[in-house]
Amino acid sequence: MSDGLSRNEHIASEKSVFATDERFMRMALEEARLAADEGEVPIGAVVVCDGKVISRAHNRRENDLDPSAHAEFSAMTAASKALGRWRLSGCTVYVTVEPCLMCAGLMVNARIDRCVYGAPDPKGGALGTLYDVSCDPRLNHEFAVSSGVLADEAADLLRSFFRERRKK
Repeated sequence: MSDGLSRNEHIASEKSVFATDERFMRMALEEARLAADEGEVPIGAVVVCDGKVISRAHNRRENDLDPSAHAEFSAMTAASKALGRWRLSGCTVYVTVEPCLMCAGLMVNARIDRCVYGAPDPKGGALGTLYDVSCDPRLNHEFAVSSGVLADEAADLLRSFFRERRKK
């Protein structure tokens, strides 16, 4: 291979990345469950830098009466405060559902390195489904995206939440 790694080393590296992504996505799913317990749409997010969790958050739009209180938006804001900088270069945002246009835009403006999400959002996804602001050459920053990590679990949380809501 051109980077000096053997095929087996590439496979081992990919497995390691996948295991890491799953570990942090499970934390985001914990946050999503907290949101559901609070009556919020169950979406959770975690910001990681240098292998360490910098911040965690879940949706709080209803409870905070704040249209920007999306899980990933809140997690990125908290990460900026924790790191003492607005640029989140070196950071990965893990979120259970594909970010909307507002949150994907914040990812561009915060200069994140990568976003990992679980379930796609067919009604508002802005990292590949309806739009893809992660690699739009007209914008001032591009970042890597990995999708589908624990997607079934994330989608099941959403389905269960809305099924229960319809019953009420």
